[in-house]
Amino acid sequence: MKARYQYRFYPTNQQQQKLAQLFGCVRVVWNDSMALCKQSEKKPKSAELQKIVITQAKKTEERAWLGEVSAIPLQQSIADLEAAFKNFFDSCKGKKKGRKVGYPKFKKRTNSQSARLTRNGFSIKGEGVYLAKIGIVNPIWSRKLPSEPSSVTIIKDCANRYFLSFVVEIEPVQVDAKNPSVGIDLGIQTFAVMSNGEKAESPNYKKLDRKVRKLQRKAARQPKDSKRRNVTRIRIAKLHNQIVDTRKDFLHKLSTKIVNENQVIVLEDLNVSGLVKNRKLSRAISQQGWYEFRTLCEAKSEKFGRELKVISRWEPTSQVCSDCGYKWGKLDLKVRSVQCLNCGAEHDRDFNAAKNIVQVGIGHCHDSKRTQRQSKTISVASVDEVSRITVAPSR
Repeated sequence: MKARYQYRFYPTNQQQQKLAQLFGCVRVVWNDSMALCKQSEKKPKSAELQKIVITQAKKTEERAWLGEVSAIPLQQSIADLEAAFKNFFDSCKGKKKGRKVGYPKFKKRTNSQSARLTRNGFSIKGEGVYLAKIGIVNPIWSRKLPSEPSSVTIIKDCANRYFLSFVVEIEPVQVDAKNPSVGIDLGIQTFAVMSNGEKAESPNYKKLDRKVRKLQRKAARQPKDSKRRNVTRIRIAKLHNQIVDTRKDFLHKLSTKIVNENQVIVLEDLNVSGLVKNRKLSRAISQQGWYEFRTLCEAKSEKFGRELKVISRWEPTSQVCSDCGYKWGKLDLKVRSVQCLNCGAEHDRDFNAAKNIVQVGIGHCHDSKRTQRQSKTISVASVDEVSRITVAPSR
C-alpha cells in the first residue's frame, strides 16, 4: 500500500528564487490549460494540452521562460488537471462516492503552491535530496523512508513554509489487538467517547480562533495588494497553521492509539455538511475534524490489519437504551444523562450512544433485543415520565 512521508526543509535564498519561478510556471501552465478547456466546446485531451501550453508556448516570447524550469512538473500539472476534471465528471454522473466535487478552479499566487517531480526529476543523495534545476536541499529527516519513493511533491504553504512530500510503498504491520471491538461517539467538547468507558477531550482552539478573527477584521480594513495587507495575510496563515497542526497532532495520536488497541473500530456516518448549517455550532464543528479522523482511522486500519465499520447515520443510537433496547425517543442536546423508563438503568448520553454504535456495528440490532423483552416499547416518553429523565449541567 502507498503512503506519504512529509518533511520540512529550509531552502537558501537562491533556491527560494528558483522555487518561486518553478511554482509560477506550474501555476501558469495550469491556468492556461484551464482557459483552453473553458473556451473549447469539448475538453481537449491531455496530450493536446501539453503540446499547446508547454511545447508551443516555449517557442513564443511571452512564455519563453517556461524552458528555464524542469519540464516534469509542468507535465504533472496538466496530469493533475486531467484528474481534477475526471473527478468532476464522475461526481456529476454519480460514479464517484462521497460529497460532490466542484469544477476545477484557477490557481492564485497567494494560495498554497506545489510542484510534483517523478523519479526522473529527483534523487536522494545521502542526507540531501537533489531536485531538477533547483539543486540539493536538506530536509529534516524526522523518520526514515521505508522504501524508495516514486515521486516527491514540493509544497509551499500560505505561511511560507516548505515541505517535501514523498510517496512510498509500505508493508502492512501485524500487531495483536488488546480489545475485540470498540464503538466511538464523536462530539464537540468531548471529541470521542468510547464504548469501553474512555474519553478523549478535544484541544481548545478558542484563543487562536479569537486572534484569527481579530486579524481578519484588520485585513478587511487594509487596501488590497498593499504590503501591510500581505503581512497581515501571512500572520493569519501562521495562526491557521497552528490550529491545523494542533488538530493533526491530536487526531494522529488518538487514531493510532485506537487502531493499535482494537481489532474492530465502529464509527457513525455523520452528516457533517448538514450539521455545519447550524449557525451556532458550525465553527465548533468545523474545527473538530471528524471526517479527517475517520480518514486516518481507515488508512491506519488498512496498515495494521484492523476492520473499520461505519454504521448508518439513521441509527437511533442516542434514543435507545444500550442495556434493554427500550426506545425513549429524541432528546434535547442539553440532556446529558438519561434514566431508562423500562429497566431503570441510568446512562450518560454519549457513553450510551457509543455502546449502541458498537452493538449495531458487530451485528446486534436494536430490533432483535426488543423482541426478547416482555414489556411494551413506546417510541417517545410520555409527559408524566419526563421527570425520570435527569438533566446534567450544560457543557
